Amino acid sequence: MNNQTIIGTPLSPTATKVMLLGSGELGKEVIIALQRLGVETIAVDRYPNAPGHQVAHRAHVINMADGQALRALIEQEHPHIIVPEIEAIATDMLIDIEQSGIAIVIPTARAAQLTMNREGIRRLAAETLNLPTSPYAFADSLDELRTTIDTSIGYPCIVKPVMSSSGKGQSRIDRTDEVEAAWQYAASGSRVDQGRVIVEGVIHFDYEITQLTVRAFNEQGTIQTYFCEPIGHVQVHGDYVESWQPQAMTPTALRRARDIARTITDNLGGLGIFGVELFIQGDDVWFSEVSPRPHDTGMVTMCSQKQSEFDLHARAILGLPVNTSLLAPGASAVIYGQLEAEGIAFSGVADALRVPQSDVRLFGKPESFKRRRMGVALVNGATTDEARSRAKLAASCIIPTKE
Repeated sequence: MNNQTIIGTPLSPTATKVMLLGSGELGKEVIIALQRLGVETIAVDRYPNAPGHQVAHRAHVINMADGQALRALIEQEHPHIIVPEIEAIATDMLIDIEQSGIAIVIPTARAAQLTMNREGIRRLAAETLNLPTSPYAFADSLDELRTTIDTSIGYPCIVKPVMSSSGKGQSRIDRTDEVEAAWQYAASGSRVDQGRVIVEGVIHFDYEITQLTVRAFNEQGTIQTYFCEPIGHVQVHGDYVESWQPQAMTPTALRRARDIARTITDNLGGLGIFGVELFIQGDDVWFSEVSPRPHDTGMVTMCSQKQSEFDLHARAILGLPVNTSLLAPGASAVIYGQLEAEGIAFSGVADALRVPQSDVRLFGKPESFKRRRMGVALVNGATTDEARSRAKLAASCIIPTKE
C-alpha cells in the first residue's frame, strides 16, 4: 500500500483483504475500523468466537505458532496485508511470507519477530540503539535466576517471561524467598514456555506512560512519524487497570520520550501504530517495551482522540492520512470477569452509562476468568482527574453474573 491507495469492494474480486493474526478486543476494534473503510477482513485466533471473530467477514481457528498451518491459511485466503495482533505467532514463517512477496506484514515481519521476544527487543534497544533502560539480565533456570539477582541485579527486581503479553507471568521480587514462586509464575504466564526469563532492576519512577507512535505516509508520499498525546496508566501485576490521556509531562521529558519512541520505531520500520512504554522520573526517561500494534492502555483513545489508535492503525497500514489530535481529556478503567465461567452476563450497564460523558465496551469474550479483561469503561472529563474518577465509577457499576 502507498499514498495512492485504492480500496476495493469486500467479498468481490476487487476486495482489499486484511488478515488479523489474533482477534481479541484490540483486534476486534482494528477490524471494525478497517470495515468502515471498505476492507474485507479475516480474523484468526486460537479459540472459537473470539471478539474479532464476531465482526469479521470470515473467521478461522488455528494454532498460529504452527508455521505450516499458518502458511496454509494464508495461501487459502490470499490476504494483501497481514496484521499480527499477538506474540505467539510463527514469525519465521511470517518472514518467509514477506520475503516471498505473498503479503505485506505489519509493520514488518522482523518487527513482529523482535517484539514477540523480550530478549530481542531489549537487546536491540539497549545494546544496539543505546537507549536508556533498567538494568537487566536473562536466566535459563531457577538457580541461574537466583545467582543473577544476587550478583548483579539485586533486590527489588521484576521477573518476566521472555515471551508473554499483557503482563502475564510478571512479578516483583523483594526477598530471596520469593524467587522460586516468581520463576514458576513466569513459566505459567509465558506464551511459549521456554524456561527463560528476563530479570530487571527496579527503576524508581514518578509515573509510566505509553507513547503511541504512528508511522504513516504524508502528503509527499514518504513515511512520517506522528505522536499521540502521552497516555498515563496504572498497572497491577504487570496488567493495565486504568489509563488516561493526556499525561502531564515536562517539555524535556516529553521530548526525550518521543526521541526514544522515534528511534525504536524507525529501526523496526514499516507502517502502523506502536505502543512504546516508558518510565519517567522528572526529566529522565527510560525505555521499557514496545508493541508494534495498538496497545491496551490506548483504548482510552476511543473517547479522547479524533481518531482512535485503531483508526490510526487501519489508516496507516492502508497508506491513508492520519490525525493524532486530542479531542478531550479521557480515561479508561478495566472491567474484569470476576468469575470463572462461560457465557457470563453483565448487569449495571445502564448505571455505568448514566455516569456523565461515559461509554462502555463489552468485548464479548466467550469465557470469563477472575482477572480476565472482559470490557472497559471510557469516560471524558474537564480534566484527566475527573475523567479517571468517572471511569472507575462507571466500571464499578458493571457486575458480571452467571445468569
